[in-house]
Amino acid sequence: MPAISSLLEHAPSPLEPIVLPAFEDAVLSVLIKRDDLLRMGPDLALCGNKWRKLKYNLAAAQSAGEQQLLTFGGAFSNHIAAVAGAGVAFGFKTTGVIRGEAPQALNPTLRFAKDCGMHLHFVSRSAFRQKDDPHFLAKLQQDFGPFYHLPEGGTNELALEGTREIVKETIQQHPSLQVDYWCVSAGTGGTAAGMILQAAPQSKVLVFSALKGDFLKHDIEGLTGRQAGTGWDLITDFHFGGYARYRPELIGFLNDFYQKYGIALDPVYTGKLFFGLATLARQGYFPKGSTVVAVHTGGLQGVDGFNERFGGLLHYAP
Repeated sequence: MPAISSLLEHAPSPLEPIVLPAFEDAVLSVLIKRDDLLRMGPDLALCGNKWRKLKYNLAAAQSAGEQQLLTFGGAFSNHIAAVAGAGVAFGFKTTGVIRGEAPQALNPTLRFAKDCGMHLHFVSRSAFRQKDDPHFLAKLQQDFGPFYHLPEGGTNELALEGTREIVKETIQQHPSLQVDYWCVSAGTGGTAAGMILQAAPQSKVLVFSALKGDFLKHDIEGLTGRQAGTGWDLITDFHFGGYARYRPELIGFLNDFYQKYGIALDPVYTGKLFFGLATLARQGYFPKGSTVVAVHTGGLQGVDGFNERFGGLLHYAP
């Protein structure tokens, strides 16, 4: 099994300017933190915030002599794909507990996970809600043997240690950079929480929720101990209905962004983040002269599944 500790100190992901008309008109300096280029293991699965969340967990599992990783997720989960990819890269057996009944045909995410050797264990939605119950976890251990438990989305204390490095690394790259706003998309809130804990007091972290509702406010407060409005805000206007939901204007924005910059955005997380950021800029949300750093958290393994499901809406090069 390769030593994970040797990979924990990796080259920083690039920081690049993005010049959209909306940003120019609002007199903003907007930079994109290219964590999508922070890739380990097979394909695009173990990249971005998934690598940052997993790397210290993988090192802990390896140090403890664990042979198996077990985690939870939906059928299109970036986290499921990342854990499966980590199994191949670092020699772990992997089990994914998948929400919902087994489909007749696997989507690209689940095909990738299975090809990586992950055992897919499908459970009902009611059973899936027990994912944090000690008795349910004990039953899984009885069924599948000892495992290192990774929660849905990968968010735990070791994950926060990894996601804090987004801010730390950016400042180390550009010590003179004065960031007014950090922007990041969120599903479980782990990446956002790490950034909130690391950001300087004069900066604000804007968390763009990929899901309907404001429940993430409570979740992030639990992870950080900070009330919304104290160094961060939750933006809930750009979820487009939730996971795998979209409108034509979002698809047009994503294809145009790719044509102009050669940067693919995923339609579930980062696409909504940048669409929302451009909209807020047009609305005058940001004071003129603000410096904004937006994080591309990856998620690109999900593009194939989205296109397969909705008929090739995203026109990205292979």
